[in-house]
Amino acid sequence: MNTLINYCKISFYSLFFISSFLFIISLNFLLNDFTYFIEWEVLSLQSMSIVMTFLFDWMSLMFMSFVLLISSLVIFYSNQYMEEDYNINRFILLVLMFVMSMMMLIISPNLISILLGWDGLGLVSYCLVIYFQNVKSYNAGMLTALSNRIGDVALLLAIAWMLNYGSWNYIFYLDMMKNNMEMMVIGVLVMLAAMTKSAQIPFSSWLPAAMAAPTPVSALVHSSTLVTAGVYLLIRFNDLLMNWWMSQFLLLMAGLTMFMAGLGANFEFDLKKIIALSTLSQLGLMMSILSMGFYKLAFFHLLTHALFKALLFMCAGSIIHNMKNSQDIRMMGSLSMSMPLTCSCFNVANLALCGMPFLAGFYSKDLILEMVMLSYVNVFVFFLFFFSTGLTVCYSFRLCFYSMTGTFNSTSLHPLNDSSWIMLFSIWVLMIMAVIGGSFLSWLMFLNPSMICLPLKMKMLTLFVCLLGGLFGYLLSNIKLFFINKALYYYNFINFVGSMWFMPVISTLGVINYPLKLGLYSYKSFDQGWSEFFGSQMIYVQLKNYSLYLQEFQKNNLKIYLLSYMLWFIILLMLVVMVN
Repeated sequence: MNTLINYCKISFYSLFFISSFLFIISLNFLLNDFTYFIEWEVLSLQSMSIVMTFLFDWMSLMFMSFVLLISSLVIFYSNQYMEEDYNINRFILLVLMFVMSMMMLIISPNLISILLGWDGLGLVSYCLVIYFQNVKSYNAGMLTALSNRIGDVALLLAIAWMLNYGSWNYIFYLDMMKNNMEMMVIGVLVMLAAMTKSAQIPFSSWLPAAMAAPTPVSALVHSSTLVTAGVYLLIRFNDLLMNWWMSQFLLLMAGLTMFMAGLGANFEFDLKKIIALSTLSQLGLMMSILSMGFYKLAFFHLLTHALFKALLFMCAGSIIHNMKNSQDIRMMGSLSMSMPLTCSCFNVANLALCGMPFLAGFYSKDLILEMVMLSYVNVFVFFLFFFSTGLTVCYSFRLCFYSMTGTFNSTSLHPLNDSSWIMLFSIWVLMIMAVIGGSFLSWLMFLNPSMICLPLKMKMLTLFVCLLGGLFGYLLSNIKLFFINKALYYYNFINFVGSMWFMPVISTLGVINYPLKLGLYSYKSFDQGWSEFFGSQMIYVQLKNYSLYLQEFQKNNLKIYLLSYMLWFIILLMLVVMVN
């Protein structure tokens, strides 16, 4: 066990120092507006050369530093969270492979090397989702892997279409060729790939299912790696989205994802699934503002969201660990009395998610909503943005109400405590980042101050929507609205909303049900029906009858021999007569 602990610590220290180094370099690149494009000749054989290309600018370096920071803290956190696991060594290696795949994706300006990182993420995420090796994990892993394969195929088709330009370095062609039909096809395929990886409608069902992975993995996946890969790819390809109707389609899908996830989280009782649905909602927010052309804002929210979402998952993991692996929020209550440090960090993360002023989420979310108010959007998109923001506060307050207040609903003899200092260290570091990260990044990324001039009512609209959402979250949790609940149950509304608009059923049974039924009918009609009757069974019966006849002949019966002798004699006489 000591060797494993040292292994975790070595990974933590090395990743943490690399992260700090990359962040300092990214600041230098940002302030001086540097971009380095590096080509490394891997192999040169006669007239053929294999070249790896890397793109280093402030965006890729800063994102890499955030990914490495969060992964280092996750590995340190796993040291105690996974201490009873015999295969912790394998777990740490899988997490490191996951991070390496993400690094490959971030620094690649080439579709081939992007595919390496993209497929690496898909493969390692499958291994991590099925880590606990039970039926639920296998089902979730298969749903995750097959949903992401759609995006992988789209990326392969985009690589095939890039052959029209003679190179896979898309970064050379984005600006000049953005009005070409070929580049538009590539844009559609890349957008499809990004929608599957970032779980936008209709590919949303795999994200809550992937909660079968260990909680440290969820903290890494939902903050800065797997689900943000699609957003980052579209940030790089953002020039292609601006010229035509695909940006409007993406805006609609992302807005509906944001709305659907926020609505579903209000009817969920699994702690990890609530946080997973909040990730889905924030991904919808990033995608929608990206489709409106504000790629810097999407990147800003990507970084701030990574901080408080990793913190949220780590606090949830600590609570689940102390609750002896119970994830039902109805079993919790008064956790702030037993786990004050963890719960205070949990509340900080929740408030940052809601957009509480001067926490990390406030700077990005408030800016995004104000830019939406300044942009030319219709009333439906406007409603999706602000109603989804209210829903975020609603489910966050509901989560706090169930877990922090009331009475403890689990066993009277419980082991709740804050003694796990290794887990608390990671939580504290992320809490500090979640408090100061938003203002720090906003000063760095938006060097030139810009004035957003809005009427007082519109300026206060975000705050009003948040307060209203918090009030509704309290009412949903506390007051039994009998008539409303009865009406909702009568129309099966809660079943529809709570199951993500039946998307998990549609993407599993809906895809496979009819092909399986068709296979059953064809099996019954052909394999067990006509082909069986006229094919194998008929051949079998005929051969059996022939063998029975032959068996009769071979019984050495004197009558048969005489009869056959007479028959041959008659045939010979007839032949002689015919010849003469």
